[in-house]
Amino acid sequence: MWQRHFAAALFATLTMTGIAHADQLADIKARGTLVCGTQNASEPYAFPDAATRKIVGFDVDVCNAIAKGLGVKLEHRALSTDARIPELKTHRVDVLAAAVAWMPARAAQVDFSDQYFVAPIRVLVRADSPVQTLDQLAGKKIAASEGSSSAAVSVTRLPDSNLLTFHDISSAFLALQQGKVEGLVAGQLILARFANEAAAKGGQQYRLLTKPVFEERWGVVTNKNEPALLAAVNKILVDYDKSNGLQNSFDKWLGAKSVYKFTRDYKVEPIKVQ
Repeated sequence: MWQRHFAAALFATLTMTGIAHADQLADIKARGTLVCGTQNASEPYAFPDAATRKIVGFDVDVCNAIAKGLGVKLEHRALSTDARIPELKTHRVDVLAAAVAWMPARAAQVDFSDQYFVAPIRVLVRADSPVQTLDQLAGKKIAASEGSSSAAVSVTRLPDSNLLTFHDISSAFLALQQGKVEGLVAGQLILARFANEAAAKGGQQYRLLTKPVFEERWGVVTNKNEPALLAAVNKILVDYDKSNGLQNSFDKWLGAKSVYKFTRDYKVEPIKVQ
């Protein structure tokens, strides 16, 4: 009897001290499958291909690279924005490559790999606007979506501008179209879509200011206290970049071979807190 009590007490102690903590990397390899979560319906990062109905995109390519690097099969799982971290913490997915930007509150819950993508927050202005730099927005009205990271960043990074927030990004863009604001602050991707769509219609044209207001840095996300898995993911990301796999994926979905024509000026490296 005492042996059972002793064993139970020892197990509880080991668990609390972390000594008996399971190694998720070993579990993944033993299972032969990596469950990688991406954000659902997030073009061009993870979205259904119209022809094949398979989920494709930049983040899906990262999931594939990690699975290949670990020598296991990939089980892809599309998740809603709110479900990403809860699904990870309850071990329904092993890792996330799901447009998750590093933030202090998130870093307290989960661990981030080296950055594999940098998502600039930029300002869109009308093509005929005299504004050429961020400094020239001082004293002028700018728009952002209410509750967005772009709105929060604008308060600190563009303190001399007059920020107006709107219920959604479409309403904020409408304010720019109507000349009610001088610039629209949002993620580079959505701003490029607005500009491209306007160009296709042949009406008012728009351009992006060159310098970003802020840069969101995305990493592959793992649960806390999984050093072996995190180290393996970091090595795979470095190798993926060295082999030009990351650049080829960027070019396909975001760069020269895409409608966005973005250029990549970041590298895979530890995330620096701004």
